[in-house]
Amino acid sequence: MGTALIYDEEMTKYKLLWVDPACKIEVPERLTVSYEALVRSGLSDRCVSIPPREATDAEILLAHSEEYLEAVKKTPYMTLEDLKEFTLQYGDVYFHPNIYHCAKLAAGSALQLVDSVMTGKVRNGIALVRPPGHHSMRSAANGFCVFNNVAIAAQYAKQKHGVKRVLIVDWDIHHGQGVQYCFEDDPRFNSSYSLRTCSRLNRLNILLIIFILVFYSVLYYSWHRYEHQKFWPNLRESDYDSVGKGNGAGFNVNVPWNKVGMENSDYLSIFCHVLLPVAYEFCPDLVLVCAGFDSAIGDPEGEMCATPDIFAHLTHLLMNLAGGKLCAVLEGGYNLTSLPQSVCQTVQTLLGDPLPQPAGLRSPCKSALESLQCVRSAHRRYWSFLKHAANQPSTDISTKRIKLANEEEGKTEMAVEERAAEIKEWPEPPERPSPPVRCASLLPEDVACPDGLKLFSSSKDLHPLLASKLQNGADDQDALITVSRLYAMIEKMLTNEIGSGLVLISDISAAMMGALQDLPSDLVDRVLVVCVGKEKDLNYLTTDGKMLFVQISDEDKEKEKNKYFIPVSLKKGCSDTAGFIQAVLGLLLPLAYEYDPTLVLLVRTPGSGVDDSMWQQLIGLLLGFAKGHTLVLMQTNEKVHVGPTASALLGRPAPPLLELQTLDQEDGEALERLRERLQTDWKMLQTTSEGTEETLPC
Repeated sequence: MGTALIYDEEMTKYKLLWVDPACKIEVPERLTVSYEALVRSGLSDRCVSIPPREATDAEILLAHSEEYLEAVKKTPYMTLEDLKEFTLQYGDVYFHPNIYHCAKLAAGSALQLVDSVMTGKVRNGIALVRPPGHHSMRSAANGFCVFNNVAIAAQYAKQKHGVKRVLIVDWDIHHGQGVQYCFEDDPRFNSSYSLRTCSRLNRLNILLIIFILVFYSVLYYSWHRYEHQKFWPNLRESDYDSVGKGNGAGFNVNVPWNKVGMENSDYLSIFCHVLLPVAYEFCPDLVLVCAGFDSAIGDPEGEMCATPDIFAHLTHLLMNLAGGKLCAVLEGGYNLTSLPQSVCQTVQTLLGDPLPQPAGLRSPCKSALESLQCVRSAHRRYWSFLKHAANQPSTDISTKRIKLANEEEGKTEMAVEERAAEIKEWPEPPERPSPPVRCASLLPEDVACPDGLKLFSSSKDLHPLLASKLQNGADDQDALITVSRLYAMIEKMLTNEIGSGLVLISDISAAMMGALQDLPSDLVDRVLVVCVGKEKDLNYLTTDGKMLFVQISDEDKEKEKNKYFIPVSLKKGCSDTAGFIQAVLGLLLPLAYEYDPTLVLLVRTPGSGVDDSMWQQLIGLLLGFAKGHTLVLMQTNEKVHVGPTASALLGRPAPPLLELQTLDQEDGEALERLRERLQTDWKMLQTTSEGTEETLPC
């Protein structure tokens, strides 16, 4: 299974034929520079080329009215004056004699991508299409969009492939109101609510719930430049409190950006604290991405400061959902430098290349945190993972209220916007070389090496640093030899000769501490240690920052905690999947992004109780750090878990977690208290704007 790439030069064969300042940035070169960048980098050759096709009338009618379709059909035969006249009835869009053909190709390409992913021909893919689609409404073109490519694709996936849950992630800088309107009042049911209430229902009501559950559901998530409704499309329903209608309430998640200049940390914060908790609770069967790259640095529409490599991380975080079934469809992106860079970063991640280390993460800005707080508050009644979210910001700290009341701040904001607009240069995205060996293993002789892993072989001679210990009186030569081999594997990981590793060993504590304490600082200066389950003998009391130790178990080690030792206690330990995934998403991921390790060490203790699906999800998420250099340590009696572990380390999608139970009330409150205590030292854990200072962008 590979990554699909859909592109056709035919979709470049239309352009603006008259003067229109609002539309002049939508040019054919958007598509050509993106595809040419993939060709130059060799990425296109690594993809599976899928031919596009035109969408049929019946497929277009899945999201559009027959009257609108018939009107667009006439455009190829219109004169220039007729096209101008036809365009006037819609907003910020233009028509061309060839745009109907291109729009059918764009929608059909999205459907080809869905077919390829859902039939298993490929694992994931991207469609480079034009015109974009997410602004197009049932009976109206809008915002350069003619047909709503992703909305059609979602309906098509439900109809043809029986997909029950579709997650649409729209990271374009404009609100995709066309997608929102299409699905905001869809009939659907909040399954977490049913779990809480089924015990109180009679048999008739339970049968009704079973009937309701067969309805297909779409969860739409969008972040977008909003500026308190002053930015296009200037809609009240683009704000955070537009959560969906009727039975669709809670399934429309809007994150409004009320200032320009948002950075990588702002984007990651929203993913960790809003999108991912909701997405995992929703448990989609398919992920569709409205991949608009006008949210990248340098774009004249977005005026944001997030660098192209952030899309590598956003893509990676979504690839752990839906068994890896992800379809990205190009939307906006108008800077002809950051657009192709962002496309390449996305495709490299879809192909499974090691992720770049996220550079320059700072505390999320006050405005971003205010939006984050508002969204979490608005949705906490619908999603158990957000149940303990804080209330909306009080009026005295609201940036909107301050903005309206303080003319001086208005001047400051204008200066900030001008500064963001002036940014024309940024570093090239870092290279992402793949190691010669993707994953190596150190296994006992009675354990077969899984397919895809390379059995690690090293000299039986002791490493010089460890040989001196033997000379100084250490009498357990076998243990030192084991540690020496482990040390040698880590060295090869840190020099990128090996990507990740799997080690089965008799004494995890001794081996880990023996190997880590002598690692040279020029190779590794920050090690993230994640311990799943109980382990009393690990020497975790570290205060110098060279090691961040996070332990998830049912043990209460509150008295032993410090900034770099973070015990996470769950009532049922790691067997509670809902509590475990909440701890991972809301605590571990933000901590790891801020700490930015050069090596990740994942320890699974005997009897941890963690489910194999959850274990694979954890490994998949951790591979996003330290350029994929993750070493998994398990004891020799855990050999039954070697297969699932190897699969995850090789980048194969983790099985979905299926329907999660409601998060335990006590665990939810405890996790929230822990996050509140830690946020003083770890700014990526912040979910409220109180007490934060505004930062200038870029």
